[in-house]
Amino acid sequence: MTTPSQRFEKSLTRDNLWIYILTLLKKREMYPYEIRDNIKKSFGFSPGNMTAYIVLRKLRSGGYVKVIKKDQGRGPERTFYKITTKGAAELKKASSVYKSLSKNF
Repeated sequence: MTTPSQRFEKSLTRDNLWIYILTLLKKREMYPYEIRDNIKKSFGFSPGNMTAYIVLRKLRSGGYVKVIKKDQGRGPERTFYKITTKGAAELKKASSVYKSLSKNF
């Protein structure tokens, strides 16, 4: 059985992965594996292998990120993701909500 604090942590991390993805993409374009790796390094948790791809697909269909194909010089083109203006605005809203809620704890 999970504890209330474990459920709370899950709701702030894995259940809201989009916030972490947009935060990373605000800094620079990244490809999916790089996003997953940076989530672990920057935020201390690892999303599932397919979870990041699913969230990226949803963010893309909502217009929060866009795809950029880049030739890396060898091998096939690599798919990078870039935050859009709409994505940056949504991230700003989420940050504002978080700050507002956390100051009351």
